[in-house]
Amino acid sequence: MKRLIQILLLVFVSAPLFAQRYKYIDSSKVMGVKSYLKQIKLQPDSRLAEIKRYVPGIRLDIRYATTNNFMHRQMYAQAKAYARLPVVMALKDVEADLKKRGLGLKIYDAYRPYSVTVKFYEMARDTNFVADPHTGSKHNRGCAIDLTIIDLKTGNELDMPTGFDSFSKKAAADYADLPRLEYANRELLKNVMQAHGFKVYRTEWWHYDFNGWMNYPLLDIPFSEVHD
Repeated sequence: MKRLIQILLLVFVSAPLFAQRYKYIDSSKVMGVKSYLKQIKLQPDSRLAEIKRYVPGIRLDIRYATTNNFMHRQMYAQAKAYARLPVVMALKDVEADLKKRGLGLKIYDAYRPYSVTVKFYEMARDTNFVADPHTGSKHNRGCAIDLTIIDLKTGNELDMPTGFDSFSKKAAADYADLPRLEYANRELLKNVMQAHGFKVYRTEWWHYDFNGWMNYPLLDIPFSEVHD
């Protein structure tokens, strides 16, 4: 009996040492691999889905899988884009809508593990452009997409007010002092995304949040553990 009590005490004391701890948020608010797998077993439609699998024509330019980003280092081991399945299906509708005009989507970023958001914040604490890890990002929920429009014939991006991840006032979704073409292209993106259930983020013309984002918890799952 004494031996059993000692084992139970050891398990009780040691368990927190093996649990993921976070500096800015209660760990219970961030879902790890085991909890996520349990959730999607009960709710398969809430799973993270690989966007290219469902929307083959969509282009990827996953900047955080390269050094071409504001961190100037590779943040992802794989150049993949995931989002919750309803988000992916909405993007499929956006892509179909744009295709009628000879246009398509290019994605810079989608689902982002919470631990990466922490690294972004510790590099650049301007919460106009990086998410506050005390609350997390819609990217961490699998419900935010960073993207632009491309010409399907040339593959070229349409002219926009700034490049991706520009920490500039011109990046704001309602910035008005722009050349006519840049303004028109930004508004086209805004209109087609909003028509399919997305809302633009006020300081970043390229960032769109899915309208149902509040129904999904924060995730800290590496791409290698996402099995669509």
